[in-house]
Amino acid sequence: MSSTASIGDRIRSLREFRDLTQEQLADRAGVSVDTIRTLEQNRRQSARINTIRALARALDVQLERLVGQATVTQQLSTDGGLLDLRDAIQDIGALPGVPTSDDLEDPPTESQWVASVTDADTAYWRGDYSRLSGILPLLLRDGRAVARQTPTERVWRQLALAYQLAACLATQAGHPDWAFAAVEKQLAAAARASDPLMEGMGVSTLSWVLLRQGRWEQAQDVAVRKADSLEPRFRKSTPNEYAVYGNLLVAAATPAARRDDREEAMSLLTTAEAAAIRSGPVRTYGTAFSVVDVRTQRVNIALAGSAGRPEDALRYSGDVQVEDISRPVHSASFRVDVAQAQYQTGDAEGALETLLEVERDQPEWIRFQALAAATVREMLETERRRSTPLRSLAARLGVEPLL
Repeated sequence: MSSTASIGDRIRSLREFRDLTQEQLADRAGVSVDTIRTLEQNRRQSARINTIRALARALDVQLERLVGQATVTQQLSTDGGLLDLRDAIQDIGALPGVPTSDDLEDPPTESQWVASVTDADTAYWRGDYSRLSGILPLLLRDGRAVARQTPTERVWRQLALAYQLAACLATQAGHPDWAFAAVEKQLAAAARASDPLMEGMGVSTLSWVLLRQGRWEQAQDVAVRKADSLEPRFRKSTPNEYAVYGNLLVAAATPAARRDDREEAMSLLTTAEAAAIRSGPVRTYGTAFSVVDVRTQRVNIALAGSAGRPEDALRYSGDVQVEDISRPVHSASFRVDVAQAQYQTGDAEGALETLLEVERDQPEWIRFQALAAATVREMLETERRRSTPLRSLAARLGVEPLL
């Protein structure tokens, strides 16, 4: 399908491919037939993000594909990039009976390789996807070689973290099938490290991958079950135990909200915040956990589901001090949520200002965020006067101009 096709063209093409009538698609997605008809006739170029999410799920397609959002693969594939990462994740040398070339002649030392994993982790949370996509394939290959030479628990733990980064980048790139394979290897490495907390982070990553695949019930279930198995004994537990447990609860909350179980989502976040109070700010296992990290998710949860509550989202955002968010990408993601809430409550000017601020801070990261593109597309459709800053932002995000 052409990248210049409208969202209505994509909906019609996917609907016809799946042999669905407009009425059947409307019933599956829980939206009105008139909404689908209007989009397919290109009388509207966009819809509310929750409507688009519902249509994407009903059509069994990723949100990014439905809105025509550029992916990391499209941006970086000229230099190998994510295609090399795919080959590193889907390692044919690990398959039984498949002949392969000799191992690396001179793999790095354990300390050198562990330092490289730390560097890659920093690049991910800074949103430096270009650099990360270039270094991750070799990092995985080196890691497997190091694990063969010195199979210590420390090496296996770091190899699990490397696969976690690969899963996260592949998911951001719009390839959850690659990410699923990376999570499998993350969990296998965590088991070799005899580290249940790294296994917990693997399940948290798996939950996110399942969420992006539209498998919301499974995404919630695996995270809740793993959290239950790791629930801390409150007088004897370490900050790391609280952090992994809380991350799993946060992971479960998002799919719960997408399934319109907002009460359960908020209950999960309340328990996660209690864990964050006990743990204090923690950076561990390739992630960060604190009270502010949990509170940012309340904003996201308020916008999720078939009937988002942008007023609640803005109210929750008042409990978040942006400067306390330790990860640049997480800060940017929170502010994109705020921008959507601003727009949905009638503050288009504030939403644009917020998005431009995010772009200044994360010019690469924002290009791959479907929510940011969808919000800009909505703003273009409803603008009363031509806005040069808005149209310039749309062009940089790859949002097609309105006809």
